[in-house]
Amino acid sequence: MNWSGLESLLSGVNKYSTAFGRIWLSMVFVFRVLVFVVAAQRVWGDESKDFVCNTRQPGCTNICYDHIFPISHIRLWALQLIFVTCPSLIVVAHVKFREGKDAKYTASHHGSHLYANPGKKRGGLWWTYLLSLVFKAGFDAAFLYILFRIYDGYDLPKLSKCSLDPCPNTVDCFISRPTEKKIFMLFMVVSSALCIFMCILEMLYLIGKRVAKLLRVRHENERILFAEQHELTEMAPPRSQYHWVDPTLDDNQRSLTRREKIKEGSVTTAL
Repeated sequence: MNWSGLESLLSGVNKYSTAFGRIWLSMVFVFRVLVFVVAAQRVWGDESKDFVCNTRQPGCTNICYDHIFPISHIRLWALQLIFVTCPSLIVVAHVKFREGKDAKYTASHHGSHLYANPGKKRGGLWWTYLLSLVFKAGFDAAFLYILFRIYDGYDLPKLSKCSLDPCPNTVDCFISRPTEKKIFMLFMVVSSALCIFMCILEMLYLIGKRVAKLLRVRHENERILFAEQHELTEMAPPRSQYHWVDPTLDDNQRSLTRREKIKEGSVTTAL
């Protein structure tokens, strides 16, 4: 499978993601895709060939292998990575839709734009981004549950018992390198759990930021409404009513000047 094409396609998601989203994408490609391509495929490459049961009964080994490994780890992880990364493509598609809509609006409205920034998480794009996080965490959790149910708590026993037809009796079956495979399986499980944790943190960050903004807008609206309903009277006269008084005048001259101003119908305030 060509994982480099998927990596180049998802690299454009970084410019629409938060800091948590960038960390999540780095974890997916470094701790999951890279480990899957470089090491895990080689470790599980011999699982069918080197699966051995202590019987020569035709078909018994194949039946026991199908019972112990209902689905290959490699194929299950490949499906998991595809399902987990697909929601990010929905965000990219939504942004491209906005850009196309904005281009049509600009062409028909003489250069004015419908969106100041089509990639900004506002309105419908915010909901699309949040739903993509829910889907990513949900797919990871679902595959972890499937792996847990199939392999009895992420365990790979060194010896397995099988008594299915056409086996003549209960036979012992052995897988190659069980300890190494178990280590890789636990590593992939922990990586998936960390990715789920990062998705939850990003969801909390987006919701918290949105709630804080709504509360700030609500507080501002209440403040404006209070100011409109309780108009304050002027605590001091306008600056036009202030008159400069010469500080060198004595008290009698100041009183005379004040009486003259009162006669003129104005009030003099000393500065």
